Amino acid sequence: MARFLIVEARFYDHLNDQLIAGARAALESAGHEAEVLTVPGALEIPGAIALAVESGGFDGFVAIGVVIRGETYHFEIVAGESARGIMALTMDGIAIGNGIITVENESQAQARANPADKDKGGEAAKAAIALLELRNRFAL
Repeated sequence: MARFLIVEARFYDHLNDQLIAGARAALESAGHEAEVLTVPGALEIPGAIALAVESGGFDGFVAIGVVIRGETYHFEIVAGESARGIMALTMDGIAIGNGIITVENESQAQARANPADKDKGGEAAKAAIALLELRNRFAL
């Protein structure tokens, strides 16, 4: 059993709740524990994960958030920089599943967040589990 921290950027409550439900279900069905930490936005997720890594209390992480394109360039910055930060941490050997969905509209977000549809929260949790298993395999 491993301990996972789900780090969520809570902006769209109803969508985040679905992403977290999918992530929790995937982690629990694999026999793992999950705790949720809320941060202000997607840009804060990599920093929160980096701080949590220093605590040594978690084996893996699931990043959860929803970024919907608006009228400004801000969408590209948030989507790109949060993904870049997560990838940098992953390249350092941290097991992270990226469940930050970046979409054009709320309808696309709903389909991706819903555990009964695309279940991106569950997929992110499964990716984190797979990376943890790889890290453990190569640590031997």
